[in-house]
Amino acid sequence: MTSPIAISLSVNGERVEANVPPRLNLADFLREHLQLTGTHVGCEHGVCGACTVRVDGEIADLQAAFAERNALQCGFCTPAMLFAAQDLLRSELAPDRERIRGHLSGNYCRCTGYQAIIDAVETTARRRSGYAP
Repeated sequence: MTSPIAISLSVNGERVEANVPPRLNLADFLREHLQLTGTHVGCEHGVCGACTVRVDGEIADLQAAFAERNALQCGFCTPAMLFAAQDLLRSELAPDRERIRGHLSGNYCRCTGYQAIIDAVETTARRRSGYAP
């Protein structure tokens, strides 16, 4: 049996120190040890994007647009959708709906909220480029 290792990190602006098993993944640490259940585990392999965690950054305006446009629904796909959308918006100032749809196509929404998600990404793109309130 492997001995726990000491870790020290900042989570949501607060310093956290813990002793954890060496093979514990970050999503499980956040959910089980810190009771931060916003991170989801989908495929159990880190492929689907549901367990994606933002490191050293913010997505505030995109998150606000998701809430405003009713794109959150059950929330299971939200982390992966947010990160994929942020990736797209970093590389393209004004993607059209087809481009947004294509870029998000690797993420699965259980609630079929795709139109609202595309609306939220489009709204954020317009706001960032100064074309919408």
